[in-house]
Amino acid sequence: MKTTINLKQEKERIFLAVVSFKRERPEWVPKDILEEMESLVVACGGQVVGSMFCVLDKPTASHLIGKGKVEEIASACQLAHADTVIFSEDLKGSQQRNLEDDLKVRTIDRTQLILDIFAHRAKSNEGKMQVELAQLEYLLPRLVGKRTELSRLGGGIGTSGPGETKLEIDRRRIAEKITRLKADLKTLATNQDTKRKKRKEKGLPIISLVGYTNAGKSTLFNTVTQSEQETKDGLFTTLDSLSRQLLLPNRQRVVLSDTVGFMHDLPHHLIEAFKTTLQEVQQADLLLHVIDISHPNFRNMIQAVMTVLDELNVLDKPVIHVFNKIDLLEDKEWVKNLKDNYEHAVYLSAKTGENLPSLLTEISQILSALFVEIDVLVPINRMDLVSLAHQEGEVLSIKYYSDKINIRVAVPTNIAGVFLKAAQPA
Repeated sequence: MKTTINLKQEKERIFLAVVSFKRERPEWVPKDILEEMESLVVACGGQVVGSMFCVLDKPTASHLIGKGKVEEIASACQLAHADTVIFSEDLKGSQQRNLEDDLKVRTIDRTQLILDIFAHRAKSNEGKMQVELAQLEYLLPRLVGKRTELSRLGGGIGTSGPGETKLEIDRRRIAEKITRLKADLKTLATNQDTKRKKRKEKGLPIISLVGYTNAGKSTLFNTVTQSEQETKDGLFTTLDSLSRQLLLPNRQRVVLSDTVGFMHDLPHHLIEAFKTTLQEVQQADLLLHVIDISHPNFRNMIQAVMTVLDELNVLDKPVIHVFNKIDLLEDKEWVKNLKDNYEHAVYLSAKTGENLPSLLTEISQILSALFVEIDVLVPINRMDLVSLAHQEGEVLSIKYYSDKINIRVAVPTNIAGVFLKAAQPA
């Protein structure tokens, strides 16, 4: 049984500690990490009252950072009247407890901050289950050395979801809850897979929107499908996947899906927990990688998205790079040159609709190359090919004769050879 927390009307006062290591040469510099963490805090309804960069030779076992930095942060938090300190690096359970003891304020890490945003933004039962699974999997290895009282009853950032319960939770009960959530999500995944198969049977290609959080995916989704999905300038506005049919200029119908945005160093267990939602990406015939071209760090954002796509094993899928928010640029000429670095790319404004027809034309051209119409005669005992035609393509006609079957179907080019190999002379 969960207890509802009445959030304070005053914004929670947050102090940010950005940790970096001298030996590393990260693409994301500390300043970029700080700016993004500030946006995450705003998305959580908090107020950043101070920050500090901590450059280390190596992490310490007890506190992650050295004793001197701990004292500096403690003093800065006292002056800023901070309620919470958030570290950019993941904290072990012992490090978190030691820091809280010495800093005298609640201490969490970036992963907990992201999980908190997800907990607030999840609306569907599926989304809520996925967030709870991610939170519990984060909590489980951090229970060593904790007393039976695991709940944080004070509320605040990093406490939404399982952290609000008054029940004493131990490792066994958390493990059991994780098992149940995984089973429930597996059932949901099966149901979603059935829906996708039905769309396939109708011959509808699936196009999935992917991109860094706040790149404008939902705005683009609304513009091209005339939908009214919630959009706003903020991180992780969309968590629950949404699909709508779309009629392309060549009169072809497709299914367009919007899903959760990505971020650099996205916690692995968060990706694992959201695999039910991200299956839409894995089943897609085409990916639209939406990029906020107005953001000064857009190149690193592109790489961060590609890293997640690699983890999902979908880099072999055709991708259109959609350079969005050109309405925010004073000089657009350099974007035209940027397109030359990508096989398929368009630049547009999802908000104003500028250059949107170019995207729809590009989608039509790519999909037409992905599917081929074949008309073959196959042996009467090859009912497996009939099933394959229904599963993977758009069946135009099937005629049965005494010793053969005439199949006319539009199928992906990569499986057309299966039919052609079994074909008999007319």
